[in-house]
Amino acid sequence: MPRHRTLSDDQLLAMVLAVIHSKGPDAATFAAVAKASGLSGSTLVQRFATKAAMLRAALLYAWDRLDAETARLAENVPKTPEGAVALLVGLSQDYGDNAAAYGEGLLVLREDFRDPVLRARGAAWGTALTTDIARCFASASAPETIARLMLSQWQGSLTWWGFGPDGPVDAYVETELRRFLAAVTS
Repeated sequence: MPRHRTLSDDQLLAMVLAVIHSKGPDAATFAAVAKASGLSGSTLVQRFATKAAMLRAALLYAWDRLDAETARLAENVPKTPEGAVALLVGLSQDYGDNAAAYGEGLLVLREDFRDPVLRARGAAWGTALTTDIARCFASASAPETIARLMLSQWQGSLTWWGFGPDGPVDAYVETELRRFLAAVTS
């Protein structure tokens, strides 16, 4: 008779992500995840077969969560330039005022670039997010172009914040996006 799982897939994948975010993707070994989860290494091997498969599963789980959060925010913000700011600020809140956590997140991005399945998820998210932001500029003459420029400004502001965090990231991002809006709408 098979044993019942002591952790759901979601719980386990969240634990793998916690290891990845705290120690980096390279440190997310079966031994490290076994220690964090209380499961045996052999149980993890049975569930994932390889470390690469475990990393991919955890990062796909992260993409699922990001897709859901993006859709939730996009549905609830007004379809205005201010709504676009609110959407991107909402997506920026995970780092608080911890630039080191943001830097560790860039290691996760490296994994997304390396794996074609994860890279495709990132591309799909970028397309969906561009569409969501463009809806906020529907009355503009080039809403998709403005959306792409705003997304570039958003990502750039996250990077610059990481070099010299001056308070919480969401406040910094909001200030930078409002500067962008002022330049685009003047």
